[in-house]
Amino acid sequence: MNPKLLSTFAENYRELRPRGPMPELTVQFYPFASINNTIRMRDGKLFVRVSDVLEGAPDNVLHAIAHILLAKMYRKPIEREQATRYRRYISSREIRNKTDLLRQMRGRKRIGSARGSAYDLDAIFEELNARFFHGLLARPRMTWSRVHARNRLGHYDPAHNAIVVSRVFDDFRVPRYAVEYIVYHEMLHLKHPVKLRGSRRCVHSGEFQAEERLFPRLEDAKAMLKRL
Repeated sequence: MNPKLLSTFAENYRELRPRGPMPELTVQFYPFASINNTIRMRDGKLFVRVSDVLEGAPDNVLHAIAHILLAKMYRKPIEREQATRYRRYISSREIRNKTDLLRQMRGRKRIGSARGSAYDLDAIFEELNARFFHGLLARPRMTWSRVHARNRLGHYDPAHNAIVVSRVFDDFRVPRYAVEYIVYHEMLHLKHPVKLRGSRRCVHSGEFQAEERLFPRLEDAKAMLKRL
């Protein structure tokens, strides 16, 4: 148990619940695969785990983490200043790089094959790269998902430098342009990384959206994916 972290949580608990009895606290830094902070109550005791990525965080950031977790536990409003401070810190380039490295070391992401039954994602990437990016994007690992997911069409994972497309689209009944659009969208994430604007994460910037509109059958693809 980290004495400094324990003291921070005890202080925040007293600020949040000045008249409530102080529960027994167990607070520790924990080697999660990514930034993850948890709090739970068991037998009247509070157990807190804070990602060890944050072990060197400034005191005010640790204070913000304690405030956010305790507020969630006791259903209290989270102060905007605390939420902003925490988001800004974990969105910094240093912490993002550290998190990506840990995800590579500790994560269990399984990269499958780019060649499916109907479509070859490597080939689609290279064709799109030549058509829209002058062939300048380095190809990440391309893979179909292990399951036929319908709630996530595709995603770019910077930690493993991989574009994953849901296997549900590896079907000759799915038009090629729909698969191309999913890959193109994730390629734009590769070109335009997530940025922080104020306290908000900007996932689809103006530049991202402008380039997305260059896809020739954008509306057809979106309509097709919505139906699927």
